[in-house]
Amino acid sequence: MGARVPKGRLARGGKLGRLAAEQTIRGVGTRLSMLGRTEQARQVLAERSTLQAAQQLVTVLGGLRGAAMKLGQMLSVLDVDLLPAEHREMFRGKLAELRDHAPEVPFDRMRTVIQDDLGPLSRVFADFDETAVAAASIGQVYRARLRDGREVAVKVKYPGVDEAVEADMRNLAMFSRLWKSILPSAADGDVLDEIARNIGSELDYPREARNQHRVAQRYRGHPYITVPDSIEEYCGPSVLVTEFVDGRSFDRLRDLPDAERDRLGELIYRFYIDPVFTDYEFCGDPHPGNILLGADGRLAFVDFGLYHSMDPAHVELERAALQAAAEHRGQDLHDGWASRGIIDPDSGVTVQECLDYVWAATGWHLLDEQITLDPEFATGAVVLAVDPRSAEFGGMRSQRLPPEHVFSRRVDLFTLAALGQLHCTNNWHRLAREWMYREPPVTEIGRAIARWQDSR
Repeated sequence: MGARVPKGRLARGGKLGRLAAEQTIRGVGTRLSMLGRTEQARQVLAERSTLQAAQQLVTVLGGLRGAAMKLGQMLSVLDVDLLPAEHREMFRGKLAELRDHAPEVPFDRMRTVIQDDLGPLSRVFADFDETAVAAASIGQVYRARLRDGREVAVKVKYPGVDEAVEADMRNLAMFSRLWKSILPSAADGDVLDEIARNIGSELDYPREARNQHRVAQRYRGHPYITVPDSIEEYCGPSVLVTEFVDGRSFDRLRDLPDAERDRLGELIYRFYIDPVFTDYEFCGDPHPGNILLGADGRLAFVDFGLYHSMDPAHVELERAALQAAAEHRGQDLHDGWASRGIIDPDSGVTVQECLDYVWAATGWHLLDEQITLDPEFATGAVVLAVDPRSAEFGGMRSQRLPPEHVFSRRVDLFTLAALGQLHCTNNWHRLAREWMYREPPVTEIGRAIARWQDSR
């Protein structure tokens, strides 16, 4: 009997509620049981608690999939302060199963989904590997060969996942409880609300196919980056067929020499961050499972279900705020936010609090010096940005970014989290000046990209 995606709100909400309660109880019980024990006993208990918590998150969130599983994928790239520092890597590795090795749905059930969209497999494919090569929050990916000989990736929705996501969206309060049990400093559910709302767009495979085709055309012939094209004639409501990328996974990139990781880090930054300010659109799902190093040496980016555009006026507001913070023009930042209703001018929020908040959340773009990113650095920025109500920013209680800014902030923060996993070093401010001030590039990679763009 294959794994089934629970669809109902009560079934899914009940699982999430039990998970939140059990996480809290486990934390209290483990702390109490450590009293009076030797250091060795504490270590054993901590390891046991870590593994139990990680396994439970993988099982429950992986079984739910949809927006619930997206939460687990997000947590897998953060150095969340759940555990003693020496055990966090173990926990994060287990959560990474949600990204790379989620519970698999047997192929006989997935075959039905494919054939409902495309008809008999033999009509479209000359060969189809029935073992999934990847599993994501709403579907599994298979490798196949079209009848014309092209190697393709076939992303197929889990049966019933549309209904499951709808149930998740009605369970936002439960998501907030689960989030707080894992990351207590998250004082509200704004970011979770944004995730649950936007994951609905991931269900629209025809839209994703169109977006991916457009982005693939934009990067066609790029010297360092490649985007596999969608094959729209074989894309339907539940099946997405794209060119196949045969490359090394993100986890294998961690073992590369420092200089190569730094080079790849610059490309990741340019792919996810730059388009917000240069094209007013962006890929909203930067995480390690969507990044591969191709056999030709180019970095490949996949998954365009969360691809969004922004109103240029909103982008320019964000650019102006970052410029003001970079130049320590706190009064301009404060006045700009107050005029747009982002902060209440009568709330007591000070100019310095505005500056401190922007620097805490986005300072890696603003500091003009070499910075080596790591998971601890990335997590600190994410927590401060998600929870401006922490003690350091007590006066920021009235901050309310417009919804699309919350989404673009997520792109920024989770790009930072991915780069932290690679321990990349760069002067990120020198890269940021290209989109912050429209200055010419100063890196070898940037200049090569500029020459390529000019030649098109």
